[in-house]
Amino acid sequence: MILRHITIDCADPYALATFWSEATGWPVSDVDEPGDDEVLVEAPSPVPGLLFIRVPEGKTVKNRVHVDWQPTERSRDDEVKRLVALGAMLHEDHRSADGRGWVTLRDPEGNEFCVEQGKGQSTAQA
Repeated sequence: MILRHITIDCADPYALATFWSEATGWPVSDVDEPGDDEVLVEAPSPVPGLLFIRVPEGKTVKNRVHVDWQPTERSRDDEVKRLVALGAMLHEDHRSADGRGWVTLRDPEGNEFCVEQGKGQSTAQA
């Protein structure tokens, strides 16, 4: 068995997929377009894609599952700044004085996700 997609309920699948496409650098599927009820952001193999599905109800409580991201091309702090500039919102800051910790953000529809230290980033670089 393989993990094929991480599926996220949302109000506007194409808009949210576009945010995540910009955040990850992964493309929105060529077959998807604005107004579709399901939109896929295609991840590089073997990583599961992000599938956004329209639902009638809005998000009302904390996610029971969320995704933790680790930047590969920049520091955690630079990645947080970049994601906020794309439309994410700061939710909780768990960074400590020694450079450890993570930041919890919300995507444009309020889904929580975390950004950890960058790959290879030592606490002295944070």
